[in-house]
Amino acid sequence: MKPVFRSIATYVTAAVGIAGVLIVLYAWDLPPFSGSVETTNDAYVRGQVTLISPQLAGYLVEVPVQDYQKVKTGDLIARIDDRIYVQKLAQAKAGQETAEASLANSEQSRKSAEAKIFSAKAAVESAQAAFDAAKTAYNRTQSLLKGNVSTQSDFEKAQATYDQAQAAVHQAQAEELVAEQDLNTIVVNRRSLEATVDSAKASVALADIDLQNTRITAPQDGHLGEVSGRLGQYVSIGTQIASLVPDYVWVVANYKEAQLDGMKPGQKVTFTVDALGHQSFNGRIERFAPATGSEFAVIKSDNATGNFTKVAQRIPVRIAIEPNQPLIDKLVPGMSVIARVDLAQQSDTATAQTD
Repeated sequence: MKPVFRSIATYVTAAVGIAGVLIVLYAWDLPPFSGSVETTNDAYVRGQVTLISPQLAGYLVEVPVQDYQKVKTGDLIARIDDRIYVQKLAQAKAGQETAEASLANSEQSRKSAEAKIFSAKAAVESAQAAFDAAKTAYNRTQSLLKGNVSTQSDFEKAQATYDQAQAAVHQAQAEELVAEQDLNTIVVNRRSLEATVDSAKASVALADIDLQNTRITAPQDGHLGEVSGRLGQYVSIGTQIASLVPDYVWVVANYKEAQLDGMKPGQKVTFTVDALGHQSFNGRIERFAPATGSEFAVIKSDNATGNFTKVAQRIPVRIAIEPNQPLIDKLVPGMSVIARVDLAQQSDTATAQTD
């Protein structure tokens, strides 16, 4: 082969090699082609998945919903046989009525005891008056006896009347004290009866809550996942019968730690969704995870053992999705996305959502 052709072949081979290296550098976003846009395909749509379970046990008598159905807050998802809980509520109400009747009877007893105290006080006053009269008669007879005007027999009768009147006063005072103690007993018992009424009211409230809990309703707007509850199925506390995915979703993009330099809350993010034909959406950075994803793993690696190989860690970045975009209602948790952040932009912290 002539030298001129060898030179051309060498140049062509070199050009092809250089072009291949440049293509690889461009594909991997490496210098001199590295720009200000940081991209990751380790990103997903996220949302809150609520597992719906009953708070009490029983047989399901109604399951009016189906898989993937849209529901609103308060819509019935399932209903447990409520016959037992209806009777428990009636029983609790009857107990409350009994307790309230006992309390009302205690009020009547209190009024009766107060009346007895008034009667006892009147008896004391009457006995005291009789005692005063007997005392006067006794003193007068005693004086007359000394002057030989009265006989010993009259004096003894006056003394006996005096002693009886004094005893009657003591008896009336004792009866007044007993009446006061009876009133104190009724007052103390009333506190116990009031506590019994409060306990009965609480039992009614608890029974009413149990009756309401036989109706399992949607806690918020959203779409149901798979409905596992079946008509006639016996469920217990905590049995999963359905799952609910609220309409609010966001994106979590797991960027490598070397890509985070320059990222700030409020910066605009664009992302495409694989399941929607790579439809593009806009969002903004809300916040960054407080640790790398590996720190939240159940089984953490121990870099202090064996040979060490440095692995670039990823930090989750939460991205809020701008509202009122086409096909935004099609975004569901778990969808894969490709997120892009232009680090050359200025962050708008005023629009960033903060806690």
